[in-house]
Amino acid sequence: MTILLTGATGYIGKRLLPLLVEAGHHVICCVRDKNRFYCPDELQDHVRVIEVDFLKKETLSAIPTQIDVAYYLIHSMSGSATNFDELESLSAQNFVDHVNNTKAKQVIYLSGIINDESLSKHLSSRKKVEEILNTGTFAATTLRAGIIVGSGSASFDIIRDLVNKLPIMIAPKWLNTRCQPIAIPDVLEFLSKALFNPLTYNQSFDIGGPDILTYKQMLLGFAQAKNLKRRIYTVPIMTPKLSSYWLYFVTSTSYRLASALVSSMKVEVVCNDTRINELLGVIPMTYKQALSRALIKVDEDKVASSWKDSLVSGRFTSSMSEYLKVPKKDCFIDRRKMEIIDRDFTINRIWSIGGDTGWYYGDWLWNLRGFIDKLYGGVGSRRGRTNRHDIHSGDALDFWRVLYANKVEGKLILFAEMKLPGEAWLEFKIINNTLYQAATFKPRGIWGKLYWYSVLPFHGFIFQGMLEKLIK
Repeated sequence: MTILLTGATGYIGKRLLPLLVEAGHHVICCVRDKNRFYCPDELQDHVRVIEVDFLKKETLSAIPTQIDVAYYLIHSMSGSATNFDELESLSAQNFVDHVNNTKAKQVIYLSGIINDESLSKHLSSRKKVEEILNTGTFAATTLRAGIIVGSGSASFDIIRDLVNKLPIMIAPKWLNTRCQPIAIPDVLEFLSKALFNPLTYNQSFDIGGPDILTYKQMLLGFAQAKNLKRRIYTVPIMTPKLSSYWLYFVTSTSYRLASALVSSMKVEVVCNDTRINELLGVIPMTYKQALSRALIKVDEDKVASSWKDSLVSGRFTSSMSEYLKVPKKDCFIDRRKMEIIDRDFTINRIWSIGGDTGWYYGDWLWNLRGFIDKLYGGVGSRRGRTNRHDIHSGDALDFWRVLYANKVEGKLILFAEMKLPGEAWLEFKIINNTLYQAATFKPRGIWGKLYWYSVLPFHGFIFQGMLEKLIK
């Protein structure tokens, strides 16, 4: 069976892909930028990658007509555009118009639980997308989920950050809102079992775990799982904006995502019915089981995907390919080189940089720069990295984005997503037993030049110290 997978670089798409291949399907992955799509070697014979932007009709011609089923996993939970709902509707309409001309018999859409007339803008947008998909000539299957709990999910990371960092929380009243969390393995099982299943055609289903909890109970449940004592007090005076800033500064989330979550968390998301459990033979795990599984994955460094690797978690608004070639003209460049002693040792050090490992030298200065960036509304350095020793193109790495990563070649290129009066790259490459390290900055106007000269005194020991630690 040939399956069209949209959102292939997203949190759900990355995890669904290997399951579809394992089931014997051929998968056509739709991505906006091939440079940020990583496909494991064992999947490549069963995967075809095409560049498609559903906001641009002219790119849709890349989609073949010979497809049997399509997964629609596109949404903009943290999109920067104020009219993201209009863009989501346009994307869905373009998708329907094109898929109508293929041989697809079913489209499966992952949406959000809708059971309140006063919906947030994001939930209203997903409802509208569902309505558009239902106008297609194919059979539409909509699975509506609330909070998804799993390693690398935005919800899990926010809960973990809040509980780990705050022994006592003075929290907004929306922490008393009820929801029905679901584990990521259960979401994937529902998505897989709905595939080509006539019992799910032209229907919408709520999917959730067996527990109905308040957000406060979810936080305390995480604290219990980690054997931490935590106290939470809710106050009615926190405005949505204050609540968003509270999440933004305490957790690793972006302000855009924090704002979207706050507006959605005021709405109760509880399943209207769970008939699909019996229909597909799925027994969802409890919240406690979901937490336990997620914590094991994090401890074992086996996080398959993370919300942080989505481009909307940073400052990218266009294709990464535009930044792949590091400029030299009108740029300030700090170049250093040193002969390496052990190539494998140096490669492994480079591939482990950032996150919990740190930057090997002057970490307090890197952290200070991340804190300043956070104060100015940037991504800060709390995003960390998805895996401790493995990185691929498109991954987030503290306040950097991985543009290129080739371990065999010994080359890594990072692009800065922090707030800057210009654009910055950090590049490592090994040639003939020599490690070349370059920090490139392309200033924007006089402020960019002033910025470079203001940080120049720190470059001497930060970059030189890092270079030496990567080798010795």
